[in-house]
Amino acid sequence: MIFPCIDLMDGKVVQLIQGRTKALEGAAPEEMIRRFAAFPEIQVIDLDAAMGRGENGALVESIASKARCRIGGGVRTAARAARLIEQGAHRVIVGTAAFNADGVNSALLDDITAAITPERVIVALDSRDGRIVVQGWATATSLTAEAVVAQLEPYCAGFLCTYVDKEGTMLGTDLDWFRRIRAATRHELTAAGGISTIEEIKALHDMHVHAALGMAVYTGRLSLDELAALPSMTRGKVLS
Repeated sequence: MIFPCIDLMDGKVVQLIQGRTKALEGAAPEEMIRRFAAFPEIQVIDLDAAMGRGENGALVESIASKARCRIGGGVRTAARAARLIEQGAHRVIVGTAAFNADGVNSALLDDITAAITPERVIVALDSRDGRIVVQGWATATSLTAEAVVAQLEPYCAGFLCTYVDKEGTMLGTDLDWFRRIRAATRHELTAAGGISTIEEIKALHDMHVHAALGMAVYTGRLSLDELAALPSMTRGKVLS
């Protein structure tokens, strides 16, 4: 399946390069929802909440009321996870809070899954230089995605795996990295970061991995009409 992305900053739809530099602003959220109407689910990230500098709560709630969404950004408590579900999120993406100095933050993940159930949780495995990064991708941990997925499986329905090294660059992604993660878990996987060709999307689909797309669709590198027409790309589960 393909998940078009809506990233929010300062009340606007934006696209960043490697989580740092704003490359462009998209149309108003309502217009982006209209453009993404052919896709059954949208990925929404509140970047301000992720970076700990406020949030776009009203805007997130408005988007969730109009489209089926997986929503993340600043989910550091069970209360926030529950609030996003109340606002209309189909699933909640947990990133930074899933980890602590000792590795996996089992205590908090227990609280979150008790509040919204594991089926509503996606854990973000954002990685740069092979290591998981947290706090808006500003801090590197000693963990690798391949090493922790099995430990995280009881707390979630799937993983959002972002190859931060190429995020927003449209220079291609690392298919071998996604193959290694795919080999480490049977959970649902969604790939993000640098995906810029139909061939990459098809390769991910062949390994039973979804694709989350941002910069490539906002710049027109990938056509939404062409993506929507791909067989089996816009609906259903990829796992057998």
